[in-house]
Amino acid sequence: MTKGILGRKVGMTQIFLDNGELVPVTVVQAEPNVVLQKKTIETDGYEAIQIGFSEIDKPEVYEQGSKLDPRSNKAERGHAEKANTTPKRYVREIRNAKIDEYEVGQEISVDVFQTGDKIDVTGTSKGKGFQGSIKRHNYARGPMSHGSRFHRTGGSMGSVDASRVFKGKALPGQMGAEQVTIQNLEVVSVDAERNVILIKGNIPGAKKSLVKITTAIKGN
Repeated sequence: MTKGILGRKVGMTQIFLDNGELVPVTVVQAEPNVVLQKKTIETDGYEAIQIGFSEIDKPEVYEQGSKLDPRSNKAERGHAEKANTTPKRYVREIRNAKIDEYEVGQEISVDVFQTGDKIDVTGTSKGKGFQGSIKRHNYARGPMSHGSRFHRTGGSMGSVDASRVFKGKALPGQMGAEQVTIQNLEVVSVDAERNVILIKGNIPGAKKSLVKITTAIKGN
């Protein structure tokens, strides 16, 4: 069954293992997640748990007599109240979870994973803006000598007979800012006191961006 947690990418560092090996790791700060909803086959057609991460409102908003306006809307507050918690900034689903092991309002911490576990990490890649075909698709450039008239352009757009550009042609355009999943990464260390997971290698996204960590669907 799938386990999962939401966290925030802090950055990269390196640590030494017990055998003296130097390993690059990514640090993920994963404050306790809250189970907001349990989805079942009878009511929703599939099994999943809905978890929330990061407070969307400041704590002062819910103090008695406070006149501060919440950033959440009425629907979000009502949904969170069913789990006896406050509205969350990020809400995601973990499918194929063993829902019998979870209760609405339960907190999920980093200790759901252990050192050596294989995981999949999903995040939003860094946005690069509008880029040409060489950077975006790794096209080779043309000769840079004088008179070639072909340096960093996209090259042929297709055959003459077609008289059109075929769908799927790799052209310049928006690069990055896409959902990316890296599979079969390894958990190097789990620090439950600090709510930190160290993951071997790099993961998608910029610093402070949201990442979803789930049990690897391959390799186990």
